[in-house]
Amino acid sequence: MLLATFKLCAGSSYRYVRNMKGLRQQAVLAIGQELNRRALGGPAPGMWMNQVQRRSSLLGSQLEDTFYSDQELAYIQQGEGAMQKALGILSNQEGWKKESQQANGDKVLSKVVPDVGKVFRLEVVVDQPMERLYEELVERMEAMGEWNPNVKDIKVLQRIGKDTVITHELASESAGNLVGPRDFVSVRCAKRRGSTCVLAGIATHFGEMPEQKGVIRAEHGPTCMVLRPQAGSPSQTKLTWLLSIDLKGWLPKTLINQVLSQTQVDFANHLRKRLECSPAPDQVLQTSLLFSTVPGCTGLHAHQESPC
Repeated sequence: MLLATFKLCAGSSYRYVRNMKGLRQQAVLAIGQELNRRALGGPAPGMWMNQVQRRSSLLGSQLEDTFYSDQELAYIQQGEGAMQKALGILSNQEGWKKESQQANGDKVLSKVVPDVGKVFRLEVVVDQPMERLYEELVERMEAMGEWNPNVKDIKVLQRIGKDTVITHELASESAGNLVGPRDFVSVRCAKRRGSTCVLAGIATHFGEMPEQKGVIRAEHGPTCMVLRPQAGSPSQTKLTWLLSIDLKGWLPKTLINQVLSQTQVDFANHLRKRLECSPAPDQVLQTSLLFSTVPGCTGLHAHQESPC
């Protein structure tokens, strides 16, 4: 059925329409709908996961009105495929083992997934509304190196539509230089459906960002972060982070597992501190105006006195 749909929409059986962009767009949309239908035919996930998978088209409505190059379509498909794969892993509640649990309730779980390897699952509750987390993790993604010591730098290399970006991330060495410098080139996509937001990504190839001398090019597997308001408390956000990474190089598995698990715990702590100490962009102007109305007080003085 899928192959027949592709041939019909893409016009691959007719030489004179084989390269028409409009038909190519329709083909991708049709394939996306078919893959979505198949994904929904599997085991029933939880209510919030089912809502995301049901309402998220594989390629999104933006493709209906916008023409993309073949390479851009491939990136979009790759990002959307990673999201479906990651959500499928999270929706399967069997086989998870506890790696660690913190006093504040943060916990890291893990399991081995066929064709993927060992994946880690962070579950935390953050005392901030979902909009604030979305703003920091998506809209201000390139500022992550300012507050997360595990990230030296992250840059958006290309934007494709509203949902998809290609990024380059340079990771810091681990404590004691047990794991040397790594970098990642990934395609990422973000989808918001109702009260749930999903941020997904996977390793990709981007010709304008070749491997760097002295840095090992590692790879993200299907990864994602799911943000949704905590039940009964919209001012809090439940964050679930599925992490799958191939660090490459000759590293003992026990060391890799320890590093990845601790990376997730550290991320939660750094994110909380960032959200507590750094107001949202729209709040910065309001704060500056407030301080400017107080005699003898300036924004700079207020910043210096901040406990953060």
